[in-house]
Amino acid sequence: MAYIPKPETNIEKPVLVIGAAGIDIVGHLQGELTPGTSNPANIRASYGGVARNVAENLARLGQPVKLLTVVGDDETGEQLLRSTANAGVDISDVLRLSNHPTSTYLAVIGSRGNVEYAIDDMRIINELSPSYFRDHLEAFLSASMLFVDANLSREALRTVMSLARKVKIPVCADPASRPLTIKLKPYLNRLHLFTPNSFEAEILCGRSITPSNRRQAIEAAKCLVSQGVDIAIIALGHFGVCYATTETSGRIPAIQTEVVDPTGAGDALTATVIFALLNNIPLDDAIRLGVSAASLTLSHRGTVLPDLSVEKLYEHLVI
Repeated sequence: MAYIPKPETNIEKPVLVIGAAGIDIVGHLQGELTPGTSNPANIRASYGGVARNVAENLARLGQPVKLLTVVGDDETGEQLLRSTANAGVDISDVLRLSNHPTSTYLAVIGSRGNVEYAIDDMRIINELSPSYFRDHLEAFLSASMLFVDANLSREALRTVMSLARKVKIPVCADPASRPLTIKLKPYLNRLHLFTPNSFEAEILCGRSITPSNRRQAIEAAKCLVSQGVDIAIIALGHFGVCYATTETSGRIPAIQTEVVDPTGAGDALTATVIFALLNNIPLDDAIRLGVSAASLTLSHRGTVLPDLSVEKLYEHLVI
């Protein structure tokens, strides 16, 4: 049984999830990308945002969860909140504003399932101010654990980390994207769980990581642990994940699956590991369940598997 640093948690209390929520518009190319002209593609829209995805995955696994985010006072924001609430997420304190539209992420997916290009409009996330979080101190006090993504402004992130330390709840984090990764560097020694991909881990460790190179990836996970992270899990795409704690390290291979949509797979992995750790599942098994969730999400046309369940994770578990 792998060692897991065990914070004081109560699984009956909600996980507090903080960060981005928006709409994902994803175009899957039918052939090779030809610049400068229209390209035939299958296009879908679904609700996304790293924090929102993590919250929905947790709720579908049966974990109480509360989401703090911001959306526009528009039809997209209204439908996003309705959908998220229907999945079981507490959205009662989500901020709604009229000065910016609900966040949008736009991606072009290549014929091999890889992201060719991606752009986003996340201006509204900067409206989550330090005072907003201080006004919702009760959400921190009543939480079993905190998850945060790095879409927050530096000032808001500082406040969130300070409040988490004040109320003594463990913190889990995901960088969300390469440009945002550096925001989390000052807080690595406060993280119970950290789930970057290989590109994001490179930034924080100052070393190259070839996803197929198990030794490099494990050393990078150990590098993050040496900076204070309790559990570091580095996602390596179809090469699986590598992980480390102060006591153990290893690699869990990916479950081979047809990649229908790469969006949201990492969020499913993160949410599932959080759920498993809260339920005292050993770390190796927790990560295997996370890999199962990622694989199921990859084969689904959307950011979150609508029928995700613990039973489904175990049924799909072949590693």
